[in-house]
Amino acid sequence: MEKIIREDYLSILRNFKDKQIIKVITGIRRCGKSTLLEIFQDYLREMGVLEEQIISINFENADYEELQDRKKLYEYLKGKLVKNKKTYIFLDEVQNVVEFEKTVDSLFINKDVDLYITGSNAYLLSSELATLLTGRYIEIKMLPLSFKEYMSAFEDKTDISKKFRNYLRYSSFPQGIELYNINPDNIEMFLDGIYNTILFKDVMQRKGITDKSVLERVTRYLYDNIGNRTSMKSISDNIEGLEKNSSYNTVSNYVEALIDSYMVYKANRYDIKGKEHLKTQEKYYAVDIGIRYHMLGQSSGRDMGHILENIVYLELLRRGYKVYIGKIDDLEVDFVAKNLEDTIYYQVALTTREEKILERELTPLKKINDNYPKFILTMDDDLDTDFEGIKKINVIDWLLSN
Repeated sequence: MEKIIREDYLSILRNFKDKQIIKVITGIRRCGKSTLLEIFQDYLREMGVLEEQIISINFENADYEELQDRKKLYEYLKGKLVKNKKTYIFLDEVQNVVEFEKTVDSLFINKDVDLYITGSNAYLLSSELATLLTGRYIEIKMLPLSFKEYMSAFEDKTDISKKFRNYLRYSSFPQGIELYNINPDNIEMFLDGIYNTILFKDVMQRKGITDKSVLERVTRYLYDNIGNRTSMKSISDNIEGLEKNSSYNTVSNYVEALIDSYMVYKANRYDIKGKEHLKTQEKYYAVDIGIRYHMLGQSSGRDMGHILENIVYLELLRRGYKVYIGKIDDLEVDFVAKNLEDTIYYQVALTTREEKILERELTPLKKINDNYPKFILTMDDDLDTDFEGIKKINVIDWLLSN
């Protein structure tokens, strides 16, 4: 299978090429960070960059195990720099190097170095690194494939509904498409490998967690309750095997670790009238619905309303928004999407064909008195419906739009 060109991410790398700033690409394992770097390196070659000017190290590769010592890494890289030319250095999964930030800082000082690093854990941008490199890096937050990127892998663009079901069921990870084309049964082993690697390497080892059983139950609870308001107390009350005196801190620690590993994303609540951020009853979303199917079984597919909500949440992140759960009086707006220029309100529902469901989705949006755009996203196919300025759009059409 040809590599899927992740144009949104690639364009950022092209725009910041040769700029005196470190490019930091973060995201869950297997979401495509290494492939993105490979595609960008091909672009550099097309631009006339010589092979000797490109240094690429993947620290998940045992061949580079010796270079996980930061001093040896620095000496190795220093010896490879090309005199009087720009050297492009790519350090993949650099969190495997102890105190890597000191090597990164030393390399950054050299104006003939253009530096790109990736990591599968939020510890990559821990307070120490962020403090050391303040103002000297940009973070590119990478997710698995959007549905639009997923569709770009197929020459046949027909039967979109079936492809959307496969996108949900068989994962949005790039390699999932290749494995599905060989044999859909392979997907389960692939997802199991991702799931266990993240839990063992990115969560348990880094956080010093020893009870895998409880960690799995916390993960399962969050994945089973996507789109539901959740608190540490509600999680601990539903998880067996926790000592009640320490359950709150334990659960909080586990949830934070899952967020840091990009397995789970947290959406905080926002009071639309009061214009203030709320600190309770946040919601959690899964990085990939395929992993959710893998963990919870086929029955998880019945919860299609919350699955669509999860997909819309991730898509809004991809489009560069900060995303909140909206509160308007005692009602809820599924998403308040904000960036520097815009605020957009979204309701997400499987269908609004029934009058009472339509009214339920419209009511909170009608209570908002500003002039920002308001949308209802559903699987219905009655397109271009407008309710006093609130537009109803088919969610698949929205996912495939620019």
